[in-house]
Amino acid sequence: MNSMDNLEKQLICPICLEMFTKPVVILPCQHNLCRKCANDVFQASNPYLPTRGGSLTSGGRFRCPSCRHEVVLDRHGVYGLQRNLLVENIIDMFKQESSSSKPAPERKEETPMCDVHEDEKINIYCVTHCVPTCSMCKVFGAHKDCEVAPITTIYQTKKTELSDGIAMMVGNNDRMQGIISQLEEACRAIEENGRRQKTVVCEKFDQLYSVLEEKKRQMSQKVTAEQEEKLNYIRGLTRKYGDHLEESCKMVELGIQSMEEPEMALFLQNTKPLLKKLAEATSTAHLDKVERGYENMDHYNVDFKKEGNALRSIDFIQDDDEEDEEDEDGDTGNEEGEGAQTVSGGGAVTAASVQPSAPQQSNSSPSAPKSSAST
Repeated sequence: MNSMDNLEKQLICPICLEMFTKPVVILPCQHNLCRKCANDVFQASNPYLPTRGGSLTSGGRFRCPSCRHEVVLDRHGVYGLQRNLLVENIIDMFKQESSSSKPAPERKEETPMCDVHEDEKINIYCVTHCVPTCSMCKVFGAHKDCEVAPITTIYQTKKTELSDGIAMMVGNNDRMQGIISQLEEACRAIEENGRRQKTVVCEKFDQLYSVLEEKKRQMSQKVTAEQEEKLNYIRGLTRKYGDHLEESCKMVELGIQSMEEPEMALFLQNTKPLLKKLAEATSTAHLDKVERGYENMDHYNVDFKKEGNALRSIDFIQDDDEEDEEDEDGDTGNEEGEGAQTVSGGGAVTAASVQPSAPQQSNSSPSAPKSSAST
C-alpha cells in the first residue's frame, strides 16, 4: 500500500492537484501536466493572444509550475506538446489496481461522516453557511432552513475556482519575474551610465588640469626669464669689478716696487706716469652700479582668490535654464581654451558652469636692469 501511495503522489498534477487526466502532455523540462491544466496556465500567461473555440492555438510561452522553466510553444500552442503515453498507461494500470485491491475500510475512511448524525455521510453543501453537511441536518437539523446544493456540483465549482486561481497566480508570478528582470536590467544600466559619466567628468577635470599646468608653465617662464637676465647682468658686473680689482692690485705692487728705487732721478721719472695710472685705477666711474632693490622679484605677485572661489563653485547643471545661461557664458571661455565643463543630471555633458579667469598678476613691468653710475 505504501508503494501505491508513493506512485499516486507521482501521478498528481501540480495545477489541479488531482491525478493526471488524459491527455497528459510532457514539457521540455520533462515535467507533466494535464492538457487542460497546461492550456489554463498558458491562457493566464498570454491573456491577449487570440483564441479558437475557447483554446489557445497560436504560439506563446509560459513557465512550468514545477521548476519555473520557460516553455516556448509553436503556432500549435498547447496542442503542439507531445503526449506522455507512458504516464497515461501507468495511470490506467494504477486505477485498475486500485479498484481491485483497495480494501473497503479504506473507502469508508475517505468518506467523511457528519459530526451530529454519525451514521450519515456528508453528501450535500449548505450554501448559506458555506459548509458541507448531511441530509439529516437539512431535514431535521440546524440547516433545515438553509439553501443547499449537491456536494458534487459545489466540488466541481470550487475545484474550477481553485484551478483558475492557481493559473492566475502562475501568470502573476511570470509577470513579477518580468518586472524583476526589468529592475535588474535597470540596475545594470545605472551602473554602466554611472561609470561612463564618471569617466566623462574625470576627462573634463583632466582638461582643466592641463589648462592650469600650461598657465603655470607660462608664468614660471616669465619669472625664470627675468631671473636669468638679472643673474647674467650681475655676474657680468662681478667679472668687471674683479678685473678692475686685479688691475688695482697690480698697480699697488708696481707702486711698492717704485718706492724701493734708491736713485732719486730715476724714481722721479717713473713717479709721474705711475701716479696717473693710480688715479685712473682708483676711479670706478666706468663701472655700472646696481640700483637699490634690483634683486627684488615681488612684482610677480599673484592672487588666485577669485579663481579659487570659481573652482569651488563647480557643480552639475540642474535645469535647462541654467544650461542656456552657461552656454552663452561659455562662448568667451571657449576662445581662451579654459573652463570647467560639467555634467547635467540626465548624464549629458554640457557647457561649463564655471570658467575661472586667467591668473591675475601685477601690471608692473620688471625694473630696468641697470643704470649708469654718475661720474
